[in-house]
Amino acid sequence: MHFDKKTILHLRRKYHDVFSTLEHYDKTREWPLGKMRIDITLNKKTIRKLKELKEKTHKPISYIIEEAVGRL
Repeated sequence: MHFDKKTILHLRRKYHDVFSTLEHYDKTREWPLGKMRIDITLNKKTIRKLKELKEKTHKPISYIIEEAVGRL
């Protein structure tokens, strides 16, 4: 497939975020998106509250924590 220069420039502008992400990966070999696993220690009361929220909202505990941290 062959694209003219105008089309290429249009696509680069339209999908700038995608190209930036791919360029970052090419340079560092690290994927800047996604999730990372961490270990944390919580007291029993907090764990119980998280489990209650999980049952009430039907969301995974990790998602509940992400939402709470995102509001900080």
